[in-house]
Amino acid sequence: MEHTVVERELELKLILSPERSIPVPARLSYRSDDPYAIHVTFHINSEFPVNWTFARELLVEGVFRPCGNGDVRVWPTKVNGRSVVLMALSSPDGDALLEAPTPPVSAWLERTLRVVPPGAEAEQLGIDAALDQLLAR
Repeated sequence: MEHTVVERELELKLILSPERSIPVPARLSYRSDDPYAIHVTFHINSEFPVNWTFARELLVEGVFRPCGNGDVRVWPTKVNGRSVVLMALSSPDGDALLEAPTPPVSAWLERTLRVVPPGAEAEQLGIDAALDQLLAR
């Protein structure tokens, strides 16, 4: 089975305080063989990129309304008249608040939804086919 990868390089902002932020190059990545998840790789001034994985659904919903709890929270807002998506990430290593421009994030999400429509994730994993085989025995 052919797997599709949908990637997008994007500059996010790491919010340090209400007055201060620093640019953070990031890569959004979605793979059809891991259909429920999205992967975000941050290239912060260190040798090793920081990887986060969370539910695609969370970002899809977070573009429109606040959602998530625990380690990842996402919500839309406006900054100086621009639409942005804020992502609050919490880990044992610390917390980060990142700001992403909504238009490229939405465009990338739409591409992932064309590859694997919402509700079709299980088919991608072959779960249904495997269950059918099991139950047919």
